[in-house]
Amino acid sequence: MSSKHFINDPTKLVNDALFGITLANPAVALDADNKTIYRRPNLNGSSQVSLLSGGGSGHEPSFAAFVGDGLLSAAVAGTIFASPNTEQVRKAVMGLVDSTRGVLVIVMNYTGDVLNFGVAVEQAKSAGLNVEMLVVADDVGVGRQKAGKVGRRGIAGTVLVQKIAGALAAQGADLAEVHRIGRLAADNLVSVGASLEHVHVPGHVAAHADDGLKLGEVELGMGIHNEPGSGKRTADLPELVTAMLAQLLDQSDKDRAFLSIKSSDEVVLLVNNLGGVSVLEMGGITTEVVTQLKGQYDIRPVRILSGTYMTSLNGLGFSISLLKVADTGINGSTMIQLLDAPSEATGWSAPISTQTWEAKVQSTREYKEAPIRKVQPTGLKLNPATAKAALVRGLERVVASEPEITKYDEVVGDGDCGFGLKRGAEAILTFLAQRKFSGDAVVDVADIVLLVEKTMDGTSGALYTIFLNALVRSLAAIPPGEATSQVWAKALEQSSAAMSKYTSARPGDRTLVDALYPFIEVLGKTGDVKEAAKAASLGAEKTKGMKASLGRTVYVGGTGFQEFPDPGAWGLRCFFLGLAGIESTNSV
Repeated sequence: MSSKHFINDPTKLVNDALFGITLANPAVALDADNKTIYRRPNLNGSSQVSLLSGGGSGHEPSFAAFVGDGLLSAAVAGTIFASPNTEQVRKAVMGLVDSTRGVLVIVMNYTGDVLNFGVAVEQAKSAGLNVEMLVVADDVGVGRQKAGKVGRRGIAGTVLVQKIAGALAAQGADLAEVHRIGRLAADNLVSVGASLEHVHVPGHVAAHADDGLKLGEVELGMGIHNEPGSGKRTADLPELVTAMLAQLLDQSDKDRAFLSIKSSDEVVLLVNNLGGVSVLEMGGITTEVVTQLKGQYDIRPVRILSGTYMTSLNGLGFSISLLKVADTGINGSTMIQLLDAPSEATGWSAPISTQTWEAKVQSTREYKEAPIRKVQPTGLKLNPATAKAALVRGLERVVASEPEITKYDEVVGDGDCGFGLKRGAEAILTFLAQRKFSGDAVVDVADIVLLVEKTMDGTSGALYTIFLNALVRSLAAIPPGEATSQVWAKALEQSSAAMSKYTSARPGDRTLVDALYPFIEVLGKTGDVKEAAKAASLGAEKTKGMKASLGRTVYVGGTGFQEFPDPGAWGLRCFFLGLAGIESTNSV
Protein backbone atom coordinates (compact mmCIF):
# COMPACT_ATOMS: atom_id res chain seq x y z
CA MET A 1 0.00 0.00 0.00
CA SER A 2 1.48 3.32 -1.08
CA SER A 3 0.94 6.16 1.39
CA LYS A 4 2.60 8.75 -0.82
CA HIS A 5 0.42 11.47 -2.36
CA PHE A 6 0.98 14.77 -4.13
CA ILE A 7 -1.86 16.33 -2.14
CA ASN A 8 -2.09 15.17 1.46
CA ASP A 9 -4.86 17.50 2.62
CA PRO A 10 -8.06 15.53 1.82
CA THR A 11 -10.29 18.62 1.92
CA LYS A 12 -8.14 20.55 -0.53
CA LEU A 13 -7.79 17.43 -2.67
CA VAL A 14 -11.54 16.95 -3.12
CA ASN A 15 -12.25 20.65 -3.71
CA ASP A 16 -9.47 21.08 -6.25
CA ALA A 17 -10.39 17.86 -8.05
CA LEU A 18 -13.97 19.01 -8.45
CA PHE A 19 -12.89 22.39 -9.77
CA GLY A 20 -10.58 20.60 -12.20
CA ILE A 21 -13.61 18.94 -13.81
CA THR A 22 -15.01 22.36 -14.74
CA LEU A 23 -11.71 23.19 -16.41
CA ALA A 24 -11.95 20.13 -18.64
CA ASN A 25 -15.64 20.56 -19.49
CA PRO A 26 -16.95 24.12 -20.04
CA ALA A 27 -20.56 22.85 -19.99
CA VAL A 28 -20.44 22.14 -16.25
CA ALA A 29 -20.07 24.31 -13.17
CA LEU A 30 -19.21 23.78 -9.51
CA ASP A 31 -21.19 24.74 -6.43
CA ALA A 32 -18.11 24.70 -4.21
CA ASP A 33 -19.99 25.15 -0.93
CA ASN A 34 -21.98 21.99 -1.56
CA LYS A 35 -19.35 20.12 -3.57
CA THR A 36 -21.74 19.65 -6.47
CA ILE A 37 -20.91 19.54 -10.16
CA TYR A 38 -23.90 20.45 -12.34
CA ARG A 39 -24.69 21.12 -15.97
CA ARG A 40 -24.95 24.78 -16.90
CA PRO A 41 -28.40 25.92 -18.11
CA ASN A 42 -29.25 24.74 -21.63
CA LEU A 43 -28.84 27.74 -23.93
CA ASN A 44 -31.60 26.60 -26.30
CA GLY A 45 -34.12 26.48 -23.48
CA SER A 46 -35.08 22.83 -23.96
CA SER A 47 -35.83 20.69 -20.95
CA GLN A 48 -35.44 17.02 -20.07
CA VAL A 49 -35.62 14.70 -17.08
CA SER A 50 -32.64 15.49 -14.86
CA LEU A 51 -30.41 12.74 -13.52
CA LEU A 52 -28.64 13.30 -10.21
CA SER A 53 -26.14 11.00 -8.53
CA GLY A 54 -23.18 11.13 -6.21
CA GLY A 55 -21.48 9.60 -3.23
CA GLY A 56 -18.17 9.71 -1.46
CA SER A 57 -15.14 11.07 -3.25
CA GLY A 58 -12.32 8.70 -4.22
CA HIS A 59 -14.26 6.90 -6.94
CA GLU A 60 -13.36 9.23 -9.79
CA PRO A 61 -14.36 9.61 -12.56
CA SER A 62 -17.57 8.54 -10.80
CA PHE A 63 -19.63 10.55 -10.46
CA ALA A 64 -18.68 14.16 -11.00
CA ALA A 65 -16.92 13.49 -14.30
CA PHE A 66 -20.08 11.79 -15.60
CA VAL A 67 -21.95 15.09 -15.53
CA GLY A 68 -22.57 16.26 -19.07
CA ASP A 69 -24.91 16.13 -22.02
CA GLY A 70 -26.27 12.58 -22.43
CA LEU A 71 -25.43 11.44 -18.92
CA LEU A 72 -25.84 13.05 -15.48
CA SER A 73 -27.26 16.48 -14.79
CA ALA A 74 -25.47 16.82 -11.45
CA ALA A 75 -23.32 14.88 -9.00
CA VAL A 76 -22.93 15.57 -5.29
CA ALA A 77 -19.61 14.67 -3.67
CA GLY A 78 -18.91 13.77 -0.08
CA THR A 79 -15.50 13.62 1.53
CA ILE A 80 -13.30 10.64 0.64
CA PHE A 81 -15.32 7.42 0.98
CA ALA A 82 -18.11 9.24 2.88
CA SER A 83 -21.61 10.12 1.68
CA PRO A 84 -22.52 13.76 1.11
CA ASN A 85 -24.92 15.10 3.73
CA THR A 86 -28.63 15.62 3.28
CA GLU A 87 -28.35 19.40 2.87
CA GLN A 88 -25.87 19.07 0.00
CA VAL A 89 -28.19 16.68 -1.82
CA ARG A 90 -31.33 18.72 -1.10
CA LYS A 91 -29.81 21.85 -2.58
CA ALA A 92 -28.72 19.95 -5.67
CA VAL A 93 -32.14 18.35 -6.24
CA MET A 94 -34.16 21.47 -5.52
CA GLY A 95 -31.89 24.21 -6.77
CA LEU A 96 -29.14 23.10 -9.16
CA VAL A 97 -30.92 20.88 -11.68
CA ASP A 98 -33.88 21.54 -13.94
CA SER A 99 -36.83 19.87 -12.24
CA THR A 100 -39.42 20.89 -14.82
CA ARG A 101 -39.81 17.36 -16.20
CA GLY A 102 -38.79 15.58 -13.05
CA VAL A 103 -35.61 14.31 -11.41
CA LEU A 104 -34.27 10.77 -11.15
CA VAL A 105 -31.78 10.24 -8.32
CA ILE A 106 -29.46 7.25 -8.83
CA VAL A 107 -27.33 6.03 -5.91
CA MET A 108 -25.34 2.96 -5.04
CA ASN A 109 -26.54 0.72 -2.23
CA TYR A 110 -24.52 2.07 0.69
CA THR A 111 -26.36 3.00 3.86
CA GLY A 112 -25.05 6.57 4.04
CA ASP A 113 -25.87 7.29 0.41
CA VAL A 114 -29.32 5.72 0.56
CA LEU A 115 -30.25 7.63 3.73
CA ASN A 116 -28.86 11.05 2.82
CA PHE A 117 -30.09 11.02 -0.77
CA GLY A 118 -33.38 9.46 0.40
CA VAL A 119 -34.07 12.24 2.89
CA ALA A 120 -33.40 14.86 0.21
CA VAL A 121 -35.73 13.06 -2.20
CA GLU A 122 -38.52 13.04 0.37
CA GLN A 123 -37.95 16.73 1.11
CA ALA A 124 -38.18 17.49 -2.62
CA LYS A 125 -41.38 15.49 -2.94
CA SER A 126 -42.84 17.37 0.02
CA ALA A 127 -42.04 20.58 -1.84
CA GLY A 128 -44.07 19.36 -4.80
CA LEU A 129 -41.27 18.21 -7.08
CA ASN A 130 -41.56 15.09 -9.23
CA VAL A 131 -38.59 13.04 -8.00
CA GLU A 132 -37.83 9.33 -8.04
CA MET A 133 -34.93 7.41 -6.56
CA LEU A 134 -33.18 4.34 -7.97
CA VAL A 135 -30.77 2.30 -5.84
CA VAL A 136 -28.26 0.12 -7.70
CA ALA A 137 -26.95 -3.06 -6.01
CA ASP A 138 -24.86 -5.04 -8.47
CA ASP A 139 -22.02 -6.51 -6.38
CA VAL A 140 -22.02 -10.30 -5.96
CA GLY A 141 -18.76 -10.36 -3.98
CA VAL A 142 -20.78 -10.64 -0.79
CA GLY A 143 -23.50 -13.28 -0.97
CA ARG A 144 -27.09 -13.19 0.24
CA GLN A 145 -26.37 -14.74 3.62
CA LYS A 146 -23.62 -12.32 4.60
CA ALA A 147 -25.29 -9.26 3.08
CA GLY A 148 -28.47 -9.88 5.03
CA LYS A 149 -31.06 -7.11 5.03
CA VAL A 150 -28.56 -4.55 3.74
CA GLY A 151 -28.40 -6.33 0.39
CA ARG A 152 -25.74 -6.17 -2.27
CA ARG A 153 -23.38 -3.24 -2.54
CA GLY A 154 -23.38 -0.95 -5.54
CA ILE A 155 -20.14 -0.86 -7.52
CA ALA A 156 -18.89 -0.13 -11.04
CA GLY A 157 -21.88 -1.56 -12.93
CA THR A 158 -23.78 1.50 -11.69
CA VAL A 159 -22.23 3.58 -14.46
CA LEU A 160 -23.99 1.45 -17.08
CA VAL A 161 -27.34 2.20 -15.44
CA GLN A 162 -26.53 5.90 -15.40
CA LYS A 163 -25.47 5.92 -19.03
CA ILE A 164 -28.60 4.11 -20.22
CA ALA A 165 -30.91 6.34 -18.18
CA GLY A 166 -29.02 9.48 -19.15
CA ALA A 167 -29.22 8.73 -22.86
CA LEU A 168 -32.95 8.02 -22.63
CA ALA A 169 -33.54 11.27 -20.74
CA ALA A 170 -31.62 13.15 -23.42
CA GLN A 171 -34.00 11.70 -26.01
CA GLY A 172 -36.95 13.32 -24.23
CA ALA A 173 -38.48 10.38 -22.35
CA ASP A 174 -40.58 11.18 -19.30
CA LEU A 175 -39.55 10.44 -15.70
CA ALA A 176 -41.59 7.27 -15.37
CA GLU A 177 -39.99 5.82 -18.49
CA VAL A 178 -36.45 6.82 -17.53
CA HIS A 179 -36.97 5.34 -14.07
CA ARG A 180 -38.39 2.11 -15.51
CA ILE A 181 -35.51 1.56 -17.93
CA GLY A 182 -32.95 2.45 -15.27
CA ARG A 183 -34.54 -0.12 -12.96
CA LEU A 184 -34.57 -2.67 -15.79
CA ALA A 185 -30.84 -2.19 -16.35
CA ALA A 186 -30.07 -2.43 -12.63
CA ASP A 187 -32.06 -5.65 -12.33
CA ASN A 188 -30.05 -7.25 -15.13
CA LEU A 189 -26.62 -6.34 -13.79
CA VAL A 190 -23.98 -8.19 -11.78
CA SER A 191 -20.45 -7.12 -10.82
CA VAL A 192 -17.52 -8.36 -8.77
CA GLY A 193 -14.13 -6.86 -7.93
CA ALA A 194 -10.71 -8.06 -6.82
CA SER A 195 -7.61 -6.29 -5.58
CA LEU A 196 -4.00 -7.04 -4.79
CA GLU A 197 -3.81 -4.40 -2.08
CA HIS A 198 -5.77 -2.06 0.14
CA VAL A 199 -5.55 1.66 -0.54
CA HIS A 200 -4.41 4.59 1.57
CA VAL A 201 -6.59 7.64 2.06
CA PRO A 202 -4.62 10.93 1.82
CA GLY A 203 -4.29 12.61 5.19
CA HIS A 204 -4.93 9.42 7.16
CA VAL A 205 -2.45 7.42 9.18
CA ALA A 206 -1.42 4.35 7.20
CA ALA A 207 -2.79 1.05 8.43
CA HIS A 208 -0.42 -1.44 10.02
CA ALA A 209 1.57 -3.41 7.48
CA ASP A 210 0.11 -6.66 8.83
CA ASP A 211 -3.32 -5.57 7.57
CA GLY A 212 -2.16 -5.70 3.97
CA LEU A 213 -2.27 -8.53 1.50
CA LYS A 214 0.78 -10.75 1.19
CA LEU A 215 2.74 -11.09 -2.03
CA GLY A 216 0.71 -13.17 -4.46
CA GLU A 217 -2.45 -12.83 -2.34
CA VAL A 218 -5.62 -11.27 -3.69
CA GLU A 219 -8.85 -10.09 -2.06
CA LEU A 220 -11.74 -11.51 -4.05
CA GLY A 221 -14.83 -9.34 -3.90
CA MET A 222 -13.12 -6.31 -2.39
CA GLY A 223 -15.47 -3.33 -2.30
CA ILE A 224 -14.73 0.17 -3.49
CA HIS A 225 -14.14 1.49 0.03
CA ASN A 226 -11.49 -1.09 0.98
CA GLU A 227 -14.14 -3.45 2.39
CA PRO A 228 -13.36 -7.16 2.35
CA GLY A 229 -15.24 -9.47 0.04
CA SER A 230 -15.56 -13.24 -0.01
CA GLY A 231 -12.02 -13.79 1.22
CA LYS A 232 -8.33 -13.77 0.46
CA ARG A 233 -6.75 -16.33 -1.81
CA THR A 234 -3.56 -16.99 -3.72
CA ALA A 235 -4.21 -17.05 -7.46
CA ASP A 236 -2.70 -15.99 -10.73
CA LEU A 237 -4.78 -13.96 -13.19
CA PRO A 238 -6.44 -16.90 -15.02
CA GLU A 239 -7.42 -18.53 -11.71
CA LEU A 240 -8.66 -15.22 -10.34
CA VAL A 241 -10.80 -14.47 -13.41
CA THR A 242 -12.21 -18.00 -13.27
CA ALA A 243 -13.27 -17.44 -9.65
CA MET A 244 -14.75 -14.02 -10.43
CA LEU A 245 -16.76 -15.29 -13.39
CA ALA A 246 -18.01 -18.19 -11.28
CA GLN A 247 -19.39 -15.74 -8.72
CA LEU A 248 -21.09 -13.83 -11.52
CA LEU A 249 -22.46 -16.75 -13.52
CA ASP A 250 -22.59 -20.00 -11.54
CA GLN A 251 -26.27 -20.77 -11.00
CA SER A 252 -25.43 -23.61 -8.62
CA ASP A 253 -24.09 -21.06 -6.11
CA LYS A 254 -27.45 -20.24 -4.56
CA ASP A 255 -25.86 -17.61 -2.32
CA ARG A 256 -24.84 -15.62 -5.41
CA ALA A 257 -27.09 -16.71 -8.28
CA PHE A 258 -28.55 -13.23 -8.65
CA LEU A 259 -28.85 -13.24 -12.45
CA SER A 260 -29.16 -16.04 -14.99
CA ILE A 261 -27.18 -15.38 -18.16
CA LYS A 262 -27.26 -17.87 -21.04
CA SER A 263 -25.02 -18.05 -24.08
CA SER A 264 -27.95 -16.91 -26.21
CA ASP A 265 -28.30 -13.65 -24.26
CA GLU A 266 -26.83 -10.40 -25.46
CA VAL A 267 -24.31 -9.26 -22.84
CA VAL A 268 -22.37 -6.06 -22.20
CA LEU A 269 -19.01 -6.49 -20.49
CA LEU A 270 -17.40 -3.76 -18.40
CA VAL A 271 -13.85 -4.34 -17.17
CA ASN A 272 -13.18 -1.51 -14.75
CA ASN A 273 -9.85 -0.30 -13.37
CA LEU A 274 -10.01 0.38 -9.63
CA GLY A 275 -7.39 3.07 -10.13
CA GLY A 276 -3.94 1.55 -9.78
CA VAL A 277 -3.69 -0.97 -12.61
CA SER A 278 -1.58 0.05 -15.60
CA VAL A 279 -3.24 0.45 -18.99
CA LEU A 280 -0.96 -2.33 -20.25
CA GLU A 281 -2.21 -4.77 -17.60
CA MET A 282 -5.82 -3.73 -18.16
CA GLY A 283 -5.45 -4.85 -21.76
CA GLY A 284 -4.18 -8.24 -20.61
CA ILE A 285 -6.94 -8.55 -18.01
CA THR A 286 -9.62 -7.72 -20.58
CA THR A 287 -8.24 -10.36 -22.93
CA GLU A 288 -8.32 -12.98 -20.16
CA VAL A 289 -11.90 -12.13 -19.21
CA VAL A 290 -13.19 -12.21 -22.79
CA THR A 291 -11.31 -15.44 -23.51
CA GLN A 292 -12.78 -17.21 -20.49
CA LEU A 293 -16.30 -15.92 -21.15
CA LYS A 294 -16.14 -17.44 -24.60
CA GLY A 295 -14.28 -20.62 -23.67
CA GLN A 296 -16.07 -21.55 -20.45
CA TYR A 297 -19.54 -20.04 -20.89
CA ASP A 298 -19.92 -19.54 -24.65
CA ILE A 299 -20.70 -15.89 -23.94
CA ARG A 300 -19.57 -13.38 -26.57
CA PRO A 301 -20.24 -9.83 -25.35
CA VAL A 302 -21.88 -7.52 -27.87
CA ARG A 303 -20.15 -4.57 -26.24
CA ILE A 304 -16.85 -4.50 -24.34
CA LEU A 305 -15.97 -1.46 -22.25
CA SER A 306 -12.53 -1.49 -20.68
CA GLY A 307 -11.08 1.39 -18.74
CA THR A 308 -11.36 3.52 -15.62
CA TYR A 309 -14.96 4.21 -14.69
CA MET A 310 -15.20 3.80 -10.92
CA THR A 311 -12.09 3.69 -8.75
CA SER A 312 -11.13 3.11 -5.17
CA LEU A 313 -8.52 5.87 -5.15
CA ASN A 314 -5.41 4.10 -6.50
CA GLY A 315 -6.75 0.60 -5.87
CA LEU A 316 -4.55 -2.08 -7.35
CA GLY A 317 -7.46 -4.08 -8.67
CA PHE A 318 -10.25 -4.37 -11.20
CA SER A 319 -13.90 -5.31 -11.40
CA ILE A 320 -15.97 -7.21 -13.93
CA SER A 321 -19.56 -6.21 -14.68
CA LEU A 322 -22.00 -8.11 -16.89
CA LEU A 323 -25.20 -6.46 -18.12
CA LYS A 324 -27.77 -8.79 -19.67
CA VAL A 325 -29.42 -6.78 -22.41
CA ALA A 326 -33.17 -6.68 -21.75
CA ASP A 327 -35.95 -5.47 -24.04
CA THR A 328 -36.79 -1.86 -23.24
CA GLY A 329 -39.99 -2.00 -25.27
CA ILE A 330 -39.05 1.34 -26.81
CA ASN A 331 -38.53 1.40 -30.57
CA GLY A 332 -35.13 2.86 -31.44
CA SER A 333 -33.96 2.95 -27.83
CA THR A 334 -32.56 -0.45 -27.00
CA MET A 335 -30.14 -0.76 -24.12
CA ILE A 336 -27.32 -1.11 -26.62
CA GLN A 337 -28.36 1.99 -28.54
CA LEU A 338 -28.59 3.95 -25.30
CA LEU A 339 -25.12 2.81 -24.24
CA ASP A 340 -23.76 3.75 -27.66
CA ALA A 341 -25.43 7.17 -27.67
CA PRO A 342 -22.94 10.05 -27.62
CA SER A 343 -22.31 12.01 -24.45
CA GLU A 344 -20.18 14.95 -23.38
CA ALA A 345 -19.01 13.73 -20.01
CA THR A 346 -15.24 13.63 -19.56
CA GLY A 347 -15.37 10.44 -17.50
CA TRP A 348 -17.24 8.34 -20.06
CA SER A 349 -14.59 6.62 -22.17
CA ALA A 350 -16.44 4.54 -24.74
CA PRO A 351 -15.95 6.28 -28.10
CA ILE A 352 -16.80 3.41 -30.45
CA SER A 353 -19.97 4.09 -32.46
CA THR A 354 -22.93 1.77 -32.98
CA GLN A 355 -22.07 1.54 -36.68
CA THR A 356 -18.55 0.33 -35.92
CA TRP A 357 -19.76 -2.26 -33.40
CA GLU A 358 -22.51 -3.60 -35.63
CA ALA A 359 -20.35 -3.76 -38.74
CA LYS A 360 -18.60 -6.70 -37.06
CA VAL A 361 -15.66 -6.26 -39.37
CA GLN A 362 -13.49 -9.37 -39.50
CA SER A 363 -11.28 -8.46 -42.44
CA THR A 364 -7.58 -7.87 -41.99
CA ARG A 365 -4.95 -6.54 -44.29
CA GLU A 366 -2.95 -9.15 -46.07
CA TYR A 367 0.63 -8.74 -45.03
CA LYS A 368 2.82 -8.16 -48.02
CA GLU A 369 6.25 -9.46 -47.25
CA ALA A 370 8.98 -7.12 -48.36
CA PRO A 371 11.40 -8.69 -50.80
CA ILE A 372 13.99 -10.72 -48.93
CA ARG A 373 17.39 -9.19 -49.23
CA LYS A 374 19.41 -11.60 -51.27
CA VAL A 375 23.03 -10.92 -50.50
CA GLN A 376 25.25 -12.38 -53.14
CA PRO A 377 28.75 -13.70 -52.36
CA THR A 378 31.37 -11.06 -53.06
CA GLY A 379 34.53 -13.10 -52.84
CA LEU A 380 35.61 -11.44 -49.60
CA LYS A 381 36.83 -14.55 -47.84
CA LEU A 382 37.20 -15.46 -44.18
CA ASN A 383 38.08 -18.69 -42.43
CA PRO A 384 34.66 -20.14 -41.49
CA ALA A 385 35.83 -22.20 -38.51
CA THR A 386 38.07 -19.49 -37.05
CA ALA A 387 35.50 -16.72 -37.55
CA LYS A 388 32.68 -18.78 -36.09
CA ALA A 389 34.72 -19.80 -33.04
CA ALA A 390 35.71 -16.19 -32.35
CA LEU A 391 32.16 -14.96 -32.73
CA VAL A 392 30.82 -17.68 -30.42
CA ARG A 393 33.38 -16.74 -27.76
CA GLY A 394 32.34 -13.10 -27.93
CA LEU A 395 28.63 -13.84 -27.77
CA GLU A 396 28.98 -16.31 -24.90
CA ARG A 397 30.94 -13.68 -22.99
CA VAL A 398 28.05 -11.24 -23.47
CA VAL A 399 25.51 -13.79 -22.21
CA ALA A 400 27.63 -14.59 -19.16
CA SER A 401 28.05 -10.87 -18.40
CA GLU A 402 24.32 -10.06 -18.49
CA PRO A 403 23.94 -9.84 -14.66
CA GLU A 404 26.85 -7.45 -14.46
CA ILE A 405 25.58 -5.27 -17.31
CA THR A 406 22.06 -5.26 -15.89
CA LYS A 407 23.36 -4.24 -12.47
CA TYR A 408 25.07 -1.21 -13.97
CA ASP A 409 22.03 -0.29 -16.07
CA GLU A 410 19.66 -0.52 -13.12
CA VAL A 411 21.71 2.19 -11.43
CA VAL A 412 22.36 4.54 -14.34
CA GLY A 413 19.67 3.60 -16.87
CA ASP A 414 16.40 1.72 -17.13
CA GLY A 415 17.72 -1.78 -16.49
CA ASP A 416 17.08 -3.32 -19.91
CA CYS A 417 20.52 -3.12 -21.56
CA GLY A 418 21.83 -6.46 -20.30
CA PHE A 419 18.69 -8.34 -21.24
CA GLY A 420 18.63 -6.79 -24.70
CA LEU A 421 22.24 -7.75 -25.40
CA LYS A 422 21.69 -11.24 -24.02
CA ARG A 423 18.57 -11.73 -26.14
CA GLY A 424 20.42 -10.80 -29.31
CA ALA A 425 23.50 -12.85 -28.42
CA GLU A 426 21.46 -15.97 -27.64
CA ALA A 427 19.56 -15.70 -30.91
CA ILE A 428 22.81 -15.56 -32.88
CA LEU A 429 24.30 -18.44 -30.89
CA THR A 430 21.25 -20.58 -31.63
CA PHE A 431 21.59 -19.73 -35.31
CA LEU A 432 25.30 -20.57 -35.34
CA ALA A 433 24.65 -23.90 -33.63
CA GLN A 434 22.41 -24.91 -36.53
CA ARG A 435 24.52 -23.92 -39.51
CA LYS A 436 28.04 -23.26 -40.67
CA PHE A 437 29.55 -20.07 -41.92
CA SER A 438 29.71 -19.88 -45.71
CA GLY A 439 33.18 -18.37 -45.70
CA ASP A 440 31.99 -15.21 -47.47
CA ALA A 441 32.21 -12.27 -45.06
CA VAL A 442 29.34 -10.32 -46.60
CA VAL A 443 26.91 -13.26 -46.66
CA ASP A 444 27.73 -14.35 -43.12
CA VAL A 445 27.44 -10.86 -41.60
CA ALA A 446 24.16 -10.27 -43.48
CA ASP A 447 22.64 -13.40 -41.89
CA ILE A 448 23.49 -12.08 -38.44
CA VAL A 449 21.99 -8.65 -39.17
CA LEU A 450 18.57 -10.21 -39.73
CA LEU A 451 18.71 -11.84 -36.28
CA VAL A 452 19.71 -8.61 -34.56
CA GLU A 453 16.84 -6.76 -36.26
CA LYS A 454 14.30 -9.31 -35.02
CA THR A 455 15.51 -9.90 -31.47
CA MET A 456 17.05 -6.69 -30.17
CA ASP A 457 14.98 -3.66 -29.32
CA GLY A 458 15.58 -0.40 -27.52
CA THR A 459 18.34 2.07 -28.23
CA SER A 460 21.09 -0.54 -28.34
CA GLY A 461 19.13 -2.68 -30.78
CA ALA A 462 18.63 0.23 -33.14
CA LEU A 463 22.29 1.26 -33.01
CA TYR A 464 23.56 -2.27 -33.58
CA THR A 465 21.15 -2.75 -36.48
CA ILE A 466 22.23 0.48 -38.17
CA PHE A 467 25.87 -0.34 -37.59
CA LEU A 468 25.67 -3.92 -38.90
CA ASN A 469 23.61 -2.99 -41.97
CA ALA A 470 26.23 -0.38 -42.79
CA LEU A 471 28.94 -3.01 -42.19
CA VAL A 472 27.37 -5.30 -44.80
CA ARG A 473 27.38 -2.47 -47.35
CA SER A 474 30.96 -1.50 -46.50
CA LEU A 475 32.21 -5.09 -46.82
CA ALA A 476 30.34 -5.53 -50.11
CA ALA A 477 32.17 -2.54 -51.57
CA ILE A 478 35.61 -4.05 -50.86
CA PRO A 479 37.25 -5.94 -53.74
CA PRO A 480 37.42 -9.76 -53.49
CA GLY A 481 40.23 -11.16 -51.40
CA GLU A 482 41.06 -12.05 -47.84
CA ALA A 483 39.15 -10.30 -45.08
CA THR A 484 42.22 -9.23 -43.13
CA SER A 485 42.23 -7.23 -39.93
CA GLN A 486 42.90 -4.07 -41.93
CA VAL A 487 39.95 -4.84 -44.20
CA TRP A 488 37.69 -5.28 -41.18
CA ALA A 489 39.02 -2.07 -39.64
CA LYS A 490 38.26 -0.11 -42.79
CA ALA A 491 34.74 -1.52 -43.03
CA LEU A 492 34.11 -0.91 -39.32
CA GLU A 493 35.29 2.67 -39.66
CA GLN A 494 32.85 3.28 -42.53
CA SER A 495 30.06 1.66 -40.49
CA SER A 496 30.80 3.99 -37.58
CA ALA A 497 30.57 6.96 -39.91
CA ALA A 498 27.16 5.72 -41.12
CA MET A 499 25.94 5.26 -37.54
CA SER A 500 27.12 8.77 -36.63
CA LYS A 501 24.44 10.17 -38.97
CA TYR A 502 21.80 8.90 -36.54
CA THR A 503 23.48 9.59 -33.22
CA SER A 504 25.72 12.40 -32.06
CA ALA A 505 27.48 10.06 -29.63
CA ARG A 506 31.24 10.39 -29.68
CA PRO A 507 34.00 9.21 -27.31
CA GLY A 508 33.59 11.02 -24.01
CA ASP A 509 29.78 11.01 -24.10
CA ARG A 510 29.54 7.84 -22.00
CA THR A 511 27.98 5.51 -24.58
CA LEU A 512 28.94 2.27 -26.33
CA VAL A 513 31.10 4.24 -28.79
CA ASP A 514 33.58 4.76 -25.93
CA ALA A 515 34.44 1.09 -26.43
CA LEU A 516 33.75 0.87 -30.17
CA TYR A 517 35.95 3.70 -31.45
CA PRO A 518 39.15 2.61 -29.63
CA PHE A 519 38.68 -0.95 -30.95
CA ILE A 520 38.39 0.25 -34.56
CA GLU A 521 41.27 2.73 -34.24
CA VAL A 522 43.74 0.25 -32.73
CA LEU A 523 42.69 -2.54 -35.10
CA GLY A 524 43.37 -0.25 -38.06
CA LYS A 525 46.79 0.72 -36.74
CA THR A 526 48.04 -2.64 -35.54
CA GLY A 527 45.89 -5.28 -37.19
CA ASP A 528 45.94 -7.04 -33.80
CA VAL A 529 42.47 -8.03 -32.50
CA LYS A 530 43.79 -8.58 -28.96
CA GLU A 531 45.32 -5.13 -28.76
CA ALA A 532 42.13 -3.64 -30.17
CA ALA A 533 40.06 -5.50 -27.55
CA LYS A 534 42.30 -4.21 -24.77
CA ALA A 535 41.80 -0.68 -26.08
CA ALA A 536 38.03 -1.20 -26.06
CA SER A 537 38.24 -2.53 -22.50
CA LEU A 538 40.17 0.52 -21.38
CA GLY A 539 37.69 2.82 -23.13
CA ALA A 540 34.76 1.14 -21.36
CA GLU A 541 36.49 1.38 -17.98
CA LYS A 542 37.10 5.09 -18.52
CA THR A 543 33.34 5.68 -18.66
CA LYS A 544 33.27 5.15 -14.90
CA GLY A 545 32.98 8.69 -13.51
CA MET A 546 32.23 10.10 -16.97
CA LYS A 547 29.11 12.31 -16.98
CA ALA A 548 26.68 11.28 -19.69
CA SER A 549 25.82 13.61 -22.56
CA LEU A 550 23.41 11.24 -24.30
CA GLY A 551 21.03 8.41 -23.50
CA ARG A 552 18.73 7.79 -20.53
CA THR A 553 21.61 8.17 -18.09
CA VAL A 554 21.35 11.93 -18.70
CA TYR A 555 18.01 11.96 -16.86
CA VAL A 556 19.00 9.68 -14.00
CA GLY A 557 20.14 11.50 -10.90
CA GLY A 558 22.48 10.32 -8.19
CA THR A 559 26.12 9.37 -8.23
CA GLY A 560 25.84 6.03 -10.00
CA PHE A 561 27.79 7.29 -13.00
CA GLN A 562 30.77 7.84 -10.70
CA GLU A 563 30.68 4.28 -9.40
CA PHE A 564 29.88 2.25 -12.50
CA PRO A 565 30.77 2.27 -16.20
CA ASP A 566 28.33 2.78 -19.04
CA PRO A 567 26.39 -0.50 -19.50
CA GLY A 568 26.42 -0.32 -23.31
CA ALA A 569 30.16 0.24 -23.46
CA TRP A 570 30.70 -2.55 -20.93
CA GLY A 571 28.63 -4.97 -22.99
CA LEU A 572 30.67 -4.20 -26.11
CA ARG A 573 33.87 -4.59 -24.08
CA CYS A 574 32.78 -8.07 -23.04
CA PHE A 575 32.09 -9.01 -26.64
CA PHE A 576 35.44 -7.77 -27.92
CA LEU A 577 37.37 -9.52 -25.13
CA GLY A 578 35.61 -12.78 -25.91
CA LEU A 579 36.15 -12.30 -29.63
CA ALA A 580 39.87 -11.85 -29.05
CA GLY A 581 40.08 -14.82 -26.70
CA ILE A 582 41.19 -12.73 -23.73
CA GLU A 583 40.02 -14.46 -20.59
CA SER A 584 40.21 -11.56 -18.17
CA THR A 585 41.29 -7.97 -17.75
CA ASN A 586 41.11 -5.52 -14.90
CA SER A 587 37.47 -4.84 -14.18
CA VAL A 588 35.56 -2.14 -12.35
